[in-house]
Amino acid sequence: MTTVHTPAAAAAAAGAARAAGPCERGATVWLTGLPSAGKTTLAFALAGRLRAEGHRVEVLDGDEIREFLSKGLGFSREDRHTNVTRIGFVAQKLAANGVKVLAPVIAPFADSRAAVRERHAAAGTEFLEIHVATPVELCAERDVKGLYAKQAAGELSGLTGVDDPYEAPQNPELRLQTRGREVAESAAELHAFLTERGLA
Repeated sequence: MTTVHTPAAAAAAAGAARAAGPCERGATVWLTGLPSAGKTTLAFALAGRLRAEGHRVEVLDGDEIREFLSKGLGFSREDRHTNVTRIGFVAQKLAANGVKVLAPVIAPFADSRAAVRERHAAAGTEFLEIHVATPVELCAERDVKGLYAKQAAGELSGLTGVDDPYEAPQNPELRLQTRGREVAESAAELHAFLTERGLA
């Protein structure tokens, strides 16, 4: 079959390419916050919405990464840093190839998050730090994995934000206040933010 190229067809193709632009543009959206802050729930809610709009999306869940990519690492500061920078490496590679990467990962130390940001900057890949700012008392109420209860019972130590440090971002691209809000509300705010940045 012979394809006939006409000015109208060329214009239509160019318009389609422009329309697809945001869908092709990758970025890493790093959701940091305390355990049970709602990072993963929010990431999957947003991912569903973005996929429905035609975006290529991957969620790099911290627990899955621990199981498959960082198995054997502990929770010392050094091991936490290694885990975060590994996730950052994978995220940057995906984002550089047009994927919207959502990384719901605690990443408790500012220098680890800065290292990930610097890797992205060096490669010219967009990195957005989102602080899911759920107060520790609300996280303890949710206690999705029972970690706060175990820590309170003396069965667990080194819980981020309780007896292990959490360095909240000083200047994140977005700080999400989740108290008193449904997941859909927080996901909508984050989606609106990405839209403003030309990513949704």
